Amino acid sequence: QVQLVESGGGLVQAGGSLRLSCAASGSIFSINVMGWYRQGPGKQRELVAVITTGGITNYADSVKGRFTISRDNVKNTVYLQMNSLKPEDTAVYYCYVNRFMDYWGKGTLVTVSS
Repeated sequence: QVQLVESGGGLVQAGGSLRLSCAASGSIFSINVMGWYRQGPGKQRELVAVITTGGITNYADSVKGRFTISRDNVKNTVYLQMNSLKPEDTAVYYCYVNRFMDYWGKGTLVTVSS
């Protein structure tokens, strides 16, 4: 089992920045992909960004150039630096880890005011 603890959400004005963190613990050997998904009001959960153990990244088109995902393989932590935030980025952000199966964090709320 893998446990995920997210932090860093909150309220920010449009144009501002936030940094999300997610620390993995438990059976963390052989974790492959780590990343973030989000679910906005009335919307389905969607990919934000993911990163492999080797550092290969994939971003949603809507966040390219504004968000940066990074990973510390020693600390088993994944980060999401979010810049130039927009009201449409408002959502619950979920940490995601793949280790033979998918694991999800409980989510952290990001609210961007206009």
